[in-house]
Amino acid sequence: MKIALLTHSVNPRGGVVHALELGDALTALGHDVTVMAPAADGAAFFRTTRCRTAIAPVMPHEPGMVPMVRARIDAYVTYLRRVLALENYDVLHAQDSISGNALADLVDDGVIPGFVRTVHHLDDFDDARLSAWQLRAFRAATMVCCVSDTWIDHLRTNHGIEAQRIANGVDRRVFHPVMSPVRDADIAASLGIAPGGPLFLAVGGVEERKNTLAILQAYARVRTVHADARLVIAGGASLLDHDAYAQRFHAALDGLNGPATAFIDGQPVQSRDVVLTGPLPDGVLPALYRLADALVMPSLREGFGLAVLEALACGTPAVVSRRPPFTEHLSESEVLFTDPEDPDAIAAAMLRALAFRPAPEPLLRRYSWEASARRHLTLYQLHRSLTCPPCPSASAGPMARKRTAIHLHS
Repeated sequence: MKIALLTHSVNPRGGVVHALELGDALTALGHDVTVMAPAADGAAFFRTTRCRTAIAPVMPHEPGMVPMVRARIDAYVTYLRRVLALENYDVLHAQDSISGNALADLVDDGVIPGFVRTVHHLDDFDDARLSAWQLRAFRAATMVCCVSDTWIDHLRTNHGIEAQRIANGVDRRVFHPVMSPVRDADIAASLGIAPGGPLFLAVGGVEERKNTLAILQAYARVRTVHADARLVIAGGASLLDHDAYAQRFHAALDGLNGPATAFIDGQPVQSRDVVLTGPLPDGVLPALYRLADALVMPSLREGFGLAVLEALACGTPAVVSRRPPFTEHLSESEVLFTDPEDPDAIAAAMLRALAFRPAPEPLLRRYSWEASARRHLTLYQLHRSLTCPPCPSASAGPMARKRTAIHLHS
């Protein structure tokens, strides 16, 4: 099967990682997969892949979220018109609102008969145009899937859409507990992580839905017990505007112990107990999981929480919110649950994590990218039966296929 997986960025965000891992797993099963993203001409994905990749060049645009999103939608439409005139894809699968709107444009223009959309999570936007684009990107899809029951329920209740549940996976060849002492220590030093006491890791940068400010407040309480405790906040390659929340975070951080380590032109510029790494190159995150005493992920909103599986696969305990989607697939034997609205409770869970020994093996066996890929293939076959009954020969081209807007429930 010839499959295109469309994501919103080349940077290491959850949806992008999902697309690349799924693309590699589908390729390993013998399918022809290309993962696409809009980006500056000449850009590349943050890591190498087994599947093919392609970039839809984004033209210069005015500053701001709306012009940025519009430019990326337009980049996809322009690129896909050219590609689809030359080759046929059995499935076009959007992982986000940007690619979903581009494919919706192509459906409206009769270029393609339909597309598959994964809804990882939905955001709240103040701008009506962003909200409208987000809505259109899944309502226009032929079939919709989600990575958790939480978002299946949301789509059913609020939009009347029935979606399939297809979960994430974890690559245990990459995320494993076997340390490389010299290399891992070198990575820590390169990020400005000084030797010290317990090391707590948060993943996803400084964002409100990641609850980073509450993590910092909890960390301040942990330091009353472990004065040498350290906090590393990894990542932060979001396309969304988090400036206001980041200002609140940094004001609280300055009140805690002065500026954190920041990176300018890739170099750490002050060693403190709190390190903000920014976007990380491939291969660094597994080392950080292994170096950490605990992952701290009391998120207010998540699609699935892939970082938890990755941390557990590296042998690292995880502190997570006692709310969906975490409560859907995690148990008390695997993680430490906490109230994400209460920094005292988060701090208490962080302290308990120092002595907690998770038992995640049954969980990790359930969540593999191969299993996810096989479930996607079943969905793709259903999608093809709906959009091309009976399916014409490849030479007939995409215009020969008929779009049928049906949403299936697992």
